[in-house]
Amino acid sequence: MSGAQRRGPTPRVTVAIANYNGRELLHGALRSLDVQTFRDFCVLVVDDGSTDDSVAWLRSSRADVEVIAQSNRGVTATLNVCLSAPDTALVMLLNNDVELRPDCVGELVAALDAHPQAGSACAKLLDFHRRDMLDGAGDVLTWAGNGHRRGQGEVDRGQYDQERAIFGACAAAAVYRRSALDAVGLFDEDFEAFFEDTDWALRAQLAGFDCRYVPSAVVYHMGSATLGVGLTDFTRYRLWRNTVWMLAKGLPASVALRHSPRLLLGQLLNLAVAVRDRKLNIWLRAWRDALRGLPRMLARRRAIQRARRVSPRELEAHLGPDG
Repeated sequence: MSGAQRRGPTPRVTVAIANYNGRELLHGALRSLDVQTFRDFCVLVVDDGSTDDSVAWLRSSRADVEVIAQSNRGVTATLNVCLSAPDTALVMLLNNDVELRPDCVGELVAALDAHPQAGSACAKLLDFHRRDMLDGAGDVLTWAGNGHRRGQGEVDRGQYDQERAIFGACAAAAVYRRSALDAVGLFDEDFEAFFEDTDWALRAQLAGFDCRYVPSAVVYHMGSATLGVGLTDFTRYRLWRNTVWMLAKGLPASVALRHSPRLLLGQLLNLAVAVRDRKLNIWLRAWRDALRGLPRMLARRRAIQRARRVSPRELEAHLGPDG
């Protein structure tokens, strides 16, 4: 039996997997959930209009898995269904291209139990194909406006094996507390893909929720198995546009002013990369659309800043190169 085997009428955790044309990937992810030592969870797959046989296979072979099949809505909208459909106290988001060690879910739940102020907890990500290589040890947001995974691409020598508070979680493998989702809201669907989890982490920090990085919870991650490998025009455009929106919504004015030189430098570096890679047209389109969407973001900013529970100085302690 999978995690759908329950101790009571409602499990503590829903493990929710977003899927698009990932039939072969799903088999591996679900198999690793079948052998979890922690059992108080159910499994939900939200299929985003797959054209392969993902839904048919799940319904014929995995009756223990709940399936929501929708027309294609995109990455962030699908993740929001994963987060909002369950009624459990905790929701674990998983990419379909992952494999979990048997104690992973239990370790993440235990970390949240031990740290009630935490709104989320994230796993230690290792490269699926090179399992001595880090794929991420928690997300950080630098003062240049760059969100990235700590340690990504480094050989795993135990340098990130201390559990600690971190800026945010990579949504490829993270557990979210229902109370934090209710307070912070869901991911911003205008982002479509990329930085939706970083944006949520910034809003969560503003609302007084930190994130726990749990190195004892290990996940092997293929990475980009659905959206594709490499820095495509699709990726560049959304990274550049979404960075503007994230910072416009989340940074208090005094914080933005204090760190304005580094924020400006970050955008100039993006421009330099665009020129170097002959992608200036993508950068210009990203900024054009970011500015067009700015009124919506500023309206959301007002609500976010009104609900802020931490001071600007407290927020600054959670940003920077170490997260």
